[in-house]
This record gives sequence, C-alpha cells and structure tokens, in this order.
Amino acid sequence: MTFRSKLVTSGESYDGDRAAMLALVDRMRALEARAAAKSEERRPVFDRRGQLSPRERLAALLDPGMPFLELYNMASCLVDDPDPDTTVPGASAIIGIGFVSGVRCLVFIDDSGINAGSSTAMTVEKALGGLAVALKQKLPFVHCVESAGANLMTYTVELWARGGGLFGGLAKLSARGIPVITVLHGASTAGGAYQPGLSDYVIGVKGNGMAMLAGAALVKAATGEISDDTTLGGAEMHASTTGLVEYLAEDDAHGLEIARAVIAGLNWNDHAQVTRRAHAEPVLSPDEIAGLVPVDYRKPYDMRELAARIVDGSVLRDFKPGYGAATVCLQASIYGQAVGIIGNNGPINPDGATKATQFLQLMDQAGSPVVFLNNTTGFMVGADYEQAGMIKHGSKMIQAVQNLRSPKISLYVGASFGAGNYGMCGYAFEPDFLFTWPNARTGVMGGEQAATTMEEVARRTAERKGRPVDEARLAEQRARITAHFDRQSDAFHTSGRLMDQGMIDPRDSRRVIGFCLQTCAEARARRLRPNTFGVARP
Repeated sequence: MTFRSKLVTSGESYDGDRAAMLALVDRMRALEARAAAKSEERRPVFDRRGQLSPRERLAALLDPGMPFLELYNMASCLVDDPDPDTTVPGASAIIGIGFVSGVRCLVFIDDSGINAGSSTAMTVEKALGGLAVALKQKLPFVHCVESAGANLMTYTVELWARGGGLFGGLAKLSARGIPVITVLHGASTAGGAYQPGLSDYVIGVKGNGMAMLAGAALVKAATGEISDDTTLGGAEMHASTTGLVEYLAEDDAHGLEIARAVIAGLNWNDHAQVTRRAHAEPVLSPDEIAGLVPVDYRKPYDMRELAARIVDGSVLRDFKPGYGAATVCLQASIYGQAVGIIGNNGPINPDGATKATQFLQLMDQAGSPVVFLNNTTGFMVGADYEQAGMIKHGSKMIQAVQNLRSPKISLYVGASFGAGNYGMCGYAFEPDFLFTWPNARTGVMGGEQAATTMEEVARRTAERKGRPVDEARLAEQRARITAHFDRQSDAFHTSGRLMDQGMIDPRDSRRVIGFCLQTCAEARARRLRPNTFGVARP
C-alpha cells in the first residue's frame, strides 16, 4: 500500500536539516566544478593542437540526452592535496557508464587538462575500479587516451605494481568477450603504450595520436639514436607499419565518430534481451529527502520515509515490521523492477539480524535485487545481546550478504559503522554498486564513541596502577581522538580514497539506483562469446 508520510515539511527542524544537507551538496558540486575549471586551464594547448578538451570528447562520444552515471567523482579528494580549499578531485580521469550508439558502455576519458593526464596512485585505483565494473556488468570499455604516463613527482613503487592491473584488466575483458575500444587522441607512452596494444579496436588521430615505449628524448639518452616522436609512435606510422591502429581519424571529432560506428557495429544489444517494465513515479517527492534525512546521524528518522521517496508509487510492503523493528525490510519496485530494501532505524540487534538473514534468503530465492540503505552504528553490544547470540546471528546476516546471488546496491545515507557496515553490504562485500551521500559517515566507530572508549581504558589503567587521573590530559586525548576518527569517517575523505564508487546528491538516489538496476539486469541477461586469450594483433 502507499506509504502514509508523517514528515512535516515546514518548520525549523525540517528547514535546518535541509539547509545543512544542501550545503554539503553544494560543497560536492563546487569540488566537481574545481576539477573542470582546472582542466579548462589547458584550453589554449588543445586549441593550438586542434583538439577537443576531455569533457568535449566525452560529450561527443555519448548519445545526446541519454543518462550518464559518473563513477568515482571524488577520487583523490583530500589525498594528494589534503587542503579542503585547494584539493582537486577526479584523479585526472573521467569514468562513468553511458550510452554510445544505443549501447551501455563503461567510458574512460584521460583528463589531459590536469597534469597532462599523468597518473597518480588514485588514478590507477580509479581505472582499476572502472575495469572491474566493466567486467562484472559486461560493458564495452571505451578509452579516450591522452596521458603523460605515471606522475613521476608522486611516483611510488606501489603505483607501478598496481598499474600492471590496468593491462591485466584489459586482457580479461577481451578474453571474456567484452570489447575494448581505444581512441588515441594524444600521447600514450612507456607502459601506457600497452593500453592501445591490449585493445580490440584502436582509432588513431592524425598528428596528435601517439603510442611509444620511449619518446625521442629517452631513446637518445638510452641508445644515442636520434629520432622523432612521429617516427617512433605516430598514429600514421602505426596505421601503415605496425598494424597497431585499425582506423585513422582526421581529428578528435572524427575519431569519436569512428568509435561510435565501431560500437554500433557490435550488435551488442542483440545479446541481452531485457524487459522494460511500466512504472509510476513516487507519490512522495524525492526532493523532500534533503530535509527528511538529518546531517547528524544521531538524530533519528524513519527509514520508510526515505524508501517511500525512492520507490514506484511510494508503495511499500513491510516485512515483519514488529520483529527486530530497528532493522527495516521492505519490498517494492523501482522503475518497474521488484526489489528488496534493507534499512536501519538504529543498531542491529539479534532479532533484526535474523530477520534480515531470512529476508535476504527470500530475495535470493526470488532473484530480486537488494538495496541497502546504510544508517547504523553497528551491531548491539552488552550482556543481554551477547547472551541472546548477537555474534552468531550477526554472522548469519553477514554470510547472507556475502553470498547473495542477486544484484546488491548499497547507499551510505548516514552512519555505517563497525560490523554493521559489513551486515549492510559495505565496501568489502563488493556490492554491484556503492554510492555515498555527502553527509555519510563510515568507519570502525564514531569519533565520540572512540574517544569515550579510550578514556575508559585510561581511567581503568590509572585505577589499576593506583595513579591519579590527569583530567586535563584526558580532555586533550578526547578532543584529539574525536577529531581523528571524525576526519577519517567523513564522506569526502572516504570517497576520495575510493571507498565507494562516487558521491551523489541524495535527491538523485532513485535515478541512480534505477540506472544501476537496469545495468545489472542487462549484465545478467547478456550472453558473451569468450575466448581463451583475448584478441591478439597480427
């Protein structure tokens, strides 16, 4: 039945919560704009070379008017530059899922407007994340290449070692029967030269596109040979001499037209027949989510109010509402797809864990995707809960989450602490998709809880040793520990370290979940034609 909302959308409480949430959304948008502005600073170079900018390449590649779901938009935020006023997110790459010639694809654009597209450790992790999504969701992988390679100013041996996974990931895609299409807009040097080498189709742009293991300067330093970059790795040379380039383009726009034609010629959609179901928009407005959910995770609200603003017609079927009541299990539809929803109205107790376990098994039996709305401080502790079997019941829930065969989509909408994060399909449990809201908090526990725990340890230690408690020192310790934990649990910190697949506006949750559900449905319906080693070049 249609959920009857009790939310009061006027008054100081709602208005204050909405203002606080929208301020965080504004901060996210400002960071995204900062990355775009930083890239645009290189516009004179692109113009001089007759090139499109990275974001223009993305727009020219994608089908106009179709949705594009950006992934890892906050990558590197507060990582390479920890200053909130100057940090630039994105990690010199734009990755997302969009439609190219009607085909849902994983698109990877080197943002050569920032540090010439050179890679940092976060760039590598972002690329690996994109490859993993393409493999799991059976998405053609389209890479618009222009990169100076590894950023030697931030080089670590871990970057090099993890970077090998980029090449391995491309090989896996090809062997699985998932095509890899590369447009060589600019330089792809050193190890990066193997990216077009490991692609199934390569489009090279005349004059600018280059792939070489070593540029002219390095060749001269290493061997004494005098050459030039065009002879060593120009697109024209590769199209006529090495066979690395299948199609030679006049310019960036032409190269992207060829890429669209290649994808259109795959007949990709013939191999995944997905039923599109009729659906109704929520009766309750998703815009109200901004005022419904408090920024302070300690302030309670009913998770059903949130779910009712995400699902079709705001219609919810509540599973065992009177048992383990703080763990909310709902059945509904999102864009016509039947789903199970698990949310939190507080910590998870033994009854809540057993209820969730049964619910997950039922969803697995039906093949229904599950949406996890994380807002919990964890599993309950204390003598009563230990004796009621919190460990074994919590373990059952975690087992069900890990082994669920249906698609899993997680949102961090508030707190997601401790083993509660595990029971709610957090980062380590490899949900098909995982996004965070800007207000979310994730970690082993909240800062206040951590500080209180350590203060109690200090008091007991002093008592055991017969020493007086230094209250001033304890107050300093409390402030330091609280700040340390709260800083690390902040969504901008965790999203910058790729502990999710991106940060979204809470009001966009329905659209994002719906897009992800459709992506998963296509993947499960798709028939691939794998081979043993991937497609090799002559």
